[in-house]
Amino acid sequence: MKTRVTLILVALFMSFNVGFAQQDEECMINLTLMSDYAKSKKFDEAYEPFMKLRNKCPKFNYAIYYYGDRILKDKIDRASGTEKVDLINDLMKVWDEGIANFPNKYTAGDIQQDKAMLKYDHREALGLSNKQVYDNFDGLYKNSPESFTNPKGLYIYFSTIVDMYDAKEVEVIDVFNKYDDVSDKIGQEIDNYTQKLNPLVEKEEAGTELDKKEAQYKKQYESYLEAYDKISGSIDSKLGILANCEVLIPLYKRDFDKFKTDAVWLKRAVSRMYNKECTDDPLYTDLVKAYDASSPSADTKFFVYNLLMKQGKEKEAKPYLDQSYDLEKDPLKKSRLAMRFGKSLKSQGNYGSARSYFQKSVDLNPSNGRAHIEIAQMYAASANNCGDTTFNKRAVFWLAASEARKAGRVDANLKSYAEGLAANYDGKAPQRADIFTAGNGGETIRIGCWIGLSVTVPKI
Repeated sequence: MKTRVTLILVALFMSFNVGFAQQDEECMINLTLMSDYAKSKKFDEAYEPFMKLRNKCPKFNYAIYYYGDRILKDKIDRASGTEKVDLINDLMKVWDEGIANFPNKYTAGDIQQDKAMLKYDHREALGLSNKQVYDNFDGLYKNSPESFTNPKGLYIYFSTIVDMYDAKEVEVIDVFNKYDDVSDKIGQEIDNYTQKLNPLVEKEEAGTELDKKEAQYKKQYESYLEAYDKISGSIDSKLGILANCEVLIPLYKRDFDKFKTDAVWLKRAVSRMYNKECTDDPLYTDLVKAYDASSPSADTKFFVYNLLMKQGKEKEAKPYLDQSYDLEKDPLKKSRLAMRFGKSLKSQGNYGSARSYFQKSVDLNPSNGRAHIEIAQMYAASANNCGDTTFNKRAVFWLAASEARKAGRVDANLKSYAEGLAANYDGKAPQRADIFTAGNGGETIRIGCWIGLSVTVPKI
């Protein structure tokens, strides 16, 4: 009897194994068909094996969802009406199935971002209002900010609330607050990719060639930084005339008593008033003082410095500049602060001190090509004052051109502009005929005044 029971169990076990083997074989065939068709962009042919895999063996292979995404997107692009809406909803369902069956390949935030972008791209077919589009991105921003990294998505998020303001669905303060939220987020992403890029820039500047993988990463980081830079400019343009003194001053006067101890509100108010040059109004002074009292920081000390400088109290202002720089500990923030100082000093004509801060900014952030541009421009502006002969004055442009080229080397997004600037400066420097006439090819010229550097005349 025991032998008979054992034989029955063995037979059942073998039949199950055959069933599983047959299913595995069928899944493998469909996986091969789907993959081959999808790789050849024959998405219509890939659809049937994809659906069989999805329904019969959803956990068989991650490729089901990797290619399924592309198969459905192709069908969505060619569909219309109800069919298009059904396919859009099915694609979002596929993403949900993907994270359920292969959780190590996805994050909930990434899926939420993909859904928000998909709904925006097909908002007309789905009949979505601006508020519904905005709410999709707002949910992502609030629930999974670490996943909200798509530059286009960040622009849409802000752009949509401006459209809502135009339709009188939100107040202008809501637009300003969202501008600050999105700007802060873009700043975080720029810092993230800058930190990744800097070691590669330093390696190249030291004369070591990047390997293939490093070069690919460098190009990727630069691409993201370019995208965020463009988006930053676009949201400034979208904000447009809403953020002007006529709007800002009454708004912040109205809310000052309510928020005069709120450091975040004060920071945003002071920054916007400063950036929009609304600093002549007495409200700006009140905002700066309240900001510095509520949350003393590198930021507040800089605003106090500028306030005192505007009042002509240069001696009283200087310690605040030093305090501001010393208080900041984060390297990238300190680099940006040094740039801000440099520009402020440059505008005052204090080129020597300005260069010092621009160089500090580069030391802290080696991929900051804009600092080199600022220095090059100061050299060029000083050419007539920092040479003792016509030849030597024009020689200053060689220094300016060299500095401009540095900008293009360390920041690929500035390369075209930097090369154009360098070519312009080279055109103003002594030419071959000038060098021949002077007979000083290969000699070193000392450039005086605040520049205090030497330049070697090219040999001809």
